[in-house]
Amino acid sequence: MTKPHVLQMGSYPEWDQSPLDAAFQMHAYHAAADKAAFLAEVGPHIRAIATNGGAGAGSAVIAACPNLEVICIYGVGYDAVDLSACKARGIHVTNTPDVLTDDCADLAVGMVVALARGIVPAAAFARADWTKGSFPLQRRVTGMKAGILGLGRIGEQVAKRLAGFDMDIAYCARSPRDVPYTYIADPVALAARSDVLIVTALANAQTRHIVSAQVLQALGPDGLLVNISRASNIDEEALLTALETGALGGAALDVFEGEPHLNPRFLALSNVLLQPHHASGTVETRRAMGQLMRDNLTAHFAGQPLLTPVS
Repeated sequence: MTKPHVLQMGSYPEWDQSPLDAAFQMHAYHAAADKAAFLAEVGPHIRAIATNGGAGAGSAVIAACPNLEVICIYGVGYDAVDLSACKARGIHVTNTPDVLTDDCADLAVGMVVALARGIVPAAAFARADWTKGSFPLQRRVTGMKAGILGLGRIGEQVAKRLAGFDMDIAYCARSPRDVPYTYIADPVALAARSDVLIVTALANAQTRHIVSAQVLQALGPDGLLVNISRASNIDEEALLTALETGALGGAALDVFEGEPHLNPRFLALSNVLLQPHHASGTVETRRAMGQLMRDNLTAHFAGQPLLTPVS
């Protein structure tokens, strides 16, 4: 039986690549030197796209695959997939929610603690400067007022963990949820109430730059910002200016515009904790993500319901 042809937008670990190659005819778009020529050649054969949250599948790629039936994302974010084009053509889209929720929430809380307590610079101080005096006093984590911007799966787990620090938790979402936290509809008002603002919102046209200059101003010179969602949810230029001028106390960021090429202004700052977009980066979670992506591909071609459809 002929294997279904699948366009592969990015690289995967060997534990995913080997079973993908065994079950499907994989076409490595990410490795093609001339991507336009490659698409012109293989596009008509493609029935599925295997991608990730960053690479996604844009309108040009989708248009080049006239027989495309399903796009399976290795990741939770689907903002880089042209959902309108998919809807117009009846193309299914899946992602890998739930399996990465705990790791993302764990890193978010770790970033809160690391930023507030200065764990990274303290480690450098202990190695180099301890004999010169005491490390500067930092911020208490227990009892902070926390704001969570976007109370989805990950946001709820972040809140659950922060409750262990006896934090006073509020959240902003499209509508109130049945949770024991304070609902605040306006992001600016949420920031004004918060010692630390954690961004866990989905990225879409409505949330682009939802963390605006006004939100950062409301968070203030003692406020802390943590982002494990998407870079587009934050006005990065406004953030850099706030960090450089002291209008914002500090930030811990796992995502950036143009990553992995960081704006060099970040590298000059001592009040920012930089992470390499690895919120889901554990062996256990990445294996589970790969399995779920493959399970969605297998279910589709077996004529079975998709496990985690986006649309």
